[in-house]
Amino acid sequence: MLRSYIARLISQTPKIANLPRSICTTSSMRTGDYYQVNPPEEITAKKVFDQTIEGMMFYELINGMGVVLGQMFKEPATINYPFEKGPLSPRFRGEHALRRYPSGEERCIACKLCEAICPAQAITIEAEERADGSRRTTRYDIDMTKCIYCGFCQEACPVDAIVEGPNFEYATETHEELLYNKEKLLENGDKWEPAIAANLEADHLYR
Repeated sequence: MLRSYIARLISQTPKIANLPRSICTTSSMRTGDYYQVNPPEEITAKKVFDQTIEGMMFYELINGMGVVLGQMFKEPATINYPFEKGPLSPRFRGEHALRRYPSGEERCIACKLCEAICPAQAITIEAEERADGSRRTTRYDIDMTKCIYCGFCQEACPVDAIVEGPNFEYATETHEELLYNKEKLLENGDKWEPAIAANLEADHLYR
């Protein structure tokens, strides 16, 4: 019974040849049991002639050379690095540094917020209490091979002690040279303090 019902439905289904002309468009071609909506373009003598002329006249080559020659009279898109260097954003996150106050005192108060917030666990801090009751670091290490330069340490610091400076040229030949200790970070801070202070001043409205 089910088989006869299916056969009756099939017999009532309109054939493709009996469909209205608006449905059977001339752009449809039947290939086996499939319909190709966009058939291949017809190759005409004019198309063959045009392609032959373009190939003989090296149209694409001449067009490409025209683009190259046009670029010779425009401003260069690149710079002659390392002899020329482009501008950096005040928010650029480069090599890390520890800053000091103008008096020479270390800014870091050993709160360890940077160590806690670091997603890469690249910062290690040890601290001790001084005679006046303040806390200062005895160890401040950053594994630069782990750092992902997210800037969280700089954002978390309440006294702007740890920052990411403008220097990006600190490639080394050994892994050990990228294991920064407190002395190395303070040295970076002393070296780049004018640029770091200017960047923080330029960015203070957005912090």
